[in-house]
Amino acid sequence: MDKIVIKGARENNLNNIDIEIPKNKLVVMTGVSGSGKSSLAFDTIYAEGQRRYVESLSAYARQFIGNVEKPDVDSIEGLSPSISIDQKTTNKNPRSTVGTITEIYDFLRLLFARIGTPYCVTHHIPIMSQSVEEMTDKIMEWQEGSKIEILAPIVRGEKGTHKDLFDSLRVDGYSRVRVNGKIYGLEEDITLEKNIKDNIEVVVDRIVLKEEERSRIFEAIEASTKLANGMVLIHIIDGEEILMSENYACLKCNYSIGELEPRMFSFNSPYGACEECKGLGTKLKISENLIIPNREKSLNEGAIVAYNLDNNIHNTTISAVCEKYQINPNIPVKEIPKKQMDIILYGTPEPIEIKYVAKNGNVRYTKDYYEGVVNNLERRYRETSSAWIREWLEAFMVEQDCPKCKGSRLQESILSVYINKKNIYDLSCMSIKDLALFLKNLKLTKEQENISGLLLKEIDNRLSFLQNVGLEYLSLNRKAGTLSGGESQRIRLATQIGSKLSGVLYVLDEPSIGLHQRDNEKLIQSLKEMRDLGNTLIVVEHDTDTMLESDYLIDIGPGAGMEGGNVIAAGTPQEVMANKNSLTGRYLAGIDKIEVPKKRRKGNGKFLEIKKAEENNLKKIDVKFPLGKLVCVTGVSGSGKSSLVNEILYKSVAQNIYRTKETPGKCKEIKGLENIDKVIMITQDAIGRTPRSNPATYVGVFDDIRDLFATTKESKMRGYDKGRFSFNVKGGRCEACYGDGVKKIEMHFLPDVYVPCDICKGKRYNKETLDIKFKGKNIADVLKMRVSEASEFFENVPKIKQKLDVLMDVGLTYIELGQSAPSLSGGEAGRVKLAKELQKKATGKSLFILDEPTTGLHSEDIKKLLMILNRIVNNGDTVIVIEHNLDVIKVADHIIDLGPEGGDGGGTIVATGTPEEVSKVKESYTGQWLKKYL
Repeated sequence: MDKIVIKGARENNLNNIDIEIPKNKLVVMTGVSGSGKSSLAFDTIYAEGQRRYVESLSAYARQFIGNVEKPDVDSIEGLSPSISIDQKTTNKNPRSTVGTITEIYDFLRLLFARIGTPYCVTHHIPIMSQSVEEMTDKIMEWQEGSKIEILAPIVRGEKGTHKDLFDSLRVDGYSRVRVNGKIYGLEEDITLEKNIKDNIEVVVDRIVLKEEERSRIFEAIEASTKLANGMVLIHIIDGEEILMSENYACLKCNYSIGELEPRMFSFNSPYGACEECKGLGTKLKISENLIIPNREKSLNEGAIVAYNLDNNIHNTTISAVCEKYQINPNIPVKEIPKKQMDIILYGTPEPIEIKYVAKNGNVRYTKDYYEGVVNNLERRYRETSSAWIREWLEAFMVEQDCPKCKGSRLQESILSVYINKKNIYDLSCMSIKDLALFLKNLKLTKEQENISGLLLKEIDNRLSFLQNVGLEYLSLNRKAGTLSGGESQRIRLATQIGSKLSGVLYVLDEPSIGLHQRDNEKLIQSLKEMRDLGNTLIVVEHDTDTMLESDYLIDIGPGAGMEGGNVIAAGTPQEVMANKNSLTGRYLAGIDKIEVPKKRRKGNGKFLEIKKAEENNLKKIDVKFPLGKLVCVTGVSGSGKSSLVNEILYKSVAQNIYRTKETPGKCKEIKGLENIDKVIMITQDAIGRTPRSNPATYVGVFDDIRDLFATTKESKMRGYDKGRFSFNVKGGRCEACYGDGVKKIEMHFLPDVYVPCDICKGKRYNKETLDIKFKGKNIADVLKMRVSEASEFFENVPKIKQKLDVLMDVGLTYIELGQSAPSLSGGEAGRVKLAKELQKKATGKSLFILDEPTTGLHSEDIKKLLMILNRIVNNGDTVIVIEHNLDVIKVADHIIDLGPEGGDGGGTIVATGTPEEVSKVKESYTGQWLKKYL
């Protein structure tokens, strides 16, 4: 069958639609936000594909997954096995990186284990294997009357009881074994703990006493190496232990390393992970700025906020330190010399005498070193078992690179293994583009080429796929949690291209998010490659180029929510453009469009000026953001936009106004901060993580609705107050589900599943609360209303209507008031946040920062969003938008274009000025694309 035939699809707002979708084609589904695209693509087609896959599993396997509900559709024919690639960020685990997700890091570990050259950490020379002869000579040198034991480390760092090993040693006639430092005779029964975490070493020879017994030493080493895979552990009694190896050891010193294995290069394994940070690369450290946020205060006025002024012990100790070192505790902290302040913060070089007077008048004297505020707080953080104390102390801490591994996550010995003068961490820090180039030009011996040929080919393939989807600027050590939804989706897309499957149905959710128009062409090419392998691609997308390049275009609409859910047009892009009923078709044909403004706003003449910005790949640039304008920051993916706006600008302004704990990105200084009194960051992050969070509670309208229900006649008669109508507290809520309306079923190694509560049937409240009605509707009915219905329903309650109208203005007419936060898309969550901020009064000194607000928006929705942003700027406030969408860029008053490339090739300013001015700059990719739109 060469098509997917869907009949009677009614999932969410779909109006019983029938549609035929051609197979082995690139199919794009589009329509305004909330029209039903995702309901058709994900909740119907993909969900049914998943359900059929689960049905094909054995009953045993299905018990772990549970029953997958059938979507609300009469029938679907011609369905292939389906894979969904959506925008959910891959992983928030700090151990997860681009390298581990794509498995490229696993191949690099194998590469280093097979052809890496170890170097001595002290002498930085390649280290060689040592023969038994050389080891014997070394021991003869060290001996000089010392007692020496020669041990064979048979098991090192492996868990287990190793019963078989000990039994075989008894048979082979060895006399003793040392387990974690304790010596046993093999004739006695060795009772081991269930899981030994440390080393087990087996003694091969007795203690060697005399220098002249060279032959005995030689025999003992020989026996050890045979037994322990070339390894010998030399124990100098009352001295050190030295590991020697037939594999690798430095001839100038005692440094040696065992046989190279892939696990040694993993920061998630105890064999490779830095001992200090356990492979995380970062450590929490007490920040001076957070324990002393106001340096205008004196010590006696409580400048050190982590110490309570009422705490007699702390105050007495600090007073004694001040007296001893002549520190004035009554002057502002900023006036205390650094040397003296360091004593307060980091302790005294000598013991000091302190006199403590208890409340009952008892006096005691102590003489001891004073450890300092920072050291004291860090020690308490390490030693406490109280979660509350740890959380309290974390408020004074910032994340910093681990002092031992400098953020590399690996042990020094592992970082001393090189291929062409680069270690594995050096390769992880390279951009994907540079890494591919480095591996192509490797200089290897014939033997190394033979060993690494297949490995290098596999790595090169994966790097090529990542470059093809526009991710050449990422590095393998980039944390997974810092990737945008679009980036993580394209990584998974690259992995799928690499798998070279055919006959699969792929459902993708806006893969073009976060991509500059220049890189979009590569992405479209990658999608076509997947199609040409014999796959069907259904892509939910708003990007004009992707729609025009598709084989088949489906427009769902005409409106959002109840006004959507119909197939308005389906066919080739040209057929859809010829259809006058299709809003998408009219935008594609240029009949409807977002107009370029007649003139650009002049702003208020003030600026926020960043000097010498050098966070991530920024090249010490000076940037001026004009205030009172709509400013667009543009550039190819990875050019430095987020580093400049989110890391430096936002965090600096927020720290200046709200004293936030986040450390701003690197720059010399920021001028003009006095011109801003409020900063609002609108991102695509969810408004909450649980079903309890919803748009009504987030924008504050639910408070007003509860007030209203509490004033009804019935409520007053029963003595119900506002709290009765909250699903977060005991009283009015359903206690079976604690007001969630759903019950969470933990699936252990699968995502948690939420099922409707069988007591309240998902209504969240108990029967008594639901008896209270306003205009015939109870509180649960109101939460089920869409924003447009609720606005009409509360038209005579100005306080509520006003807040609902703002949600209408940002284009969210179709979402339910009580819709759970996790079910909102990134674009919807961003607009809910915007609606919350728009209710507040304009100050003329507010700064709005939006990170790709057009995510998930149709051109018609972008038109509405721009009306809101223009309203904010016309009120005198400033809007800064990070954006790739040319419809937004062309209406900006001022553009700051970064680049010219991503990663190391970016980080400079390519062009600034009005869209017209930027379009004349030949070096600007944004400018060249902008020409067509002006």
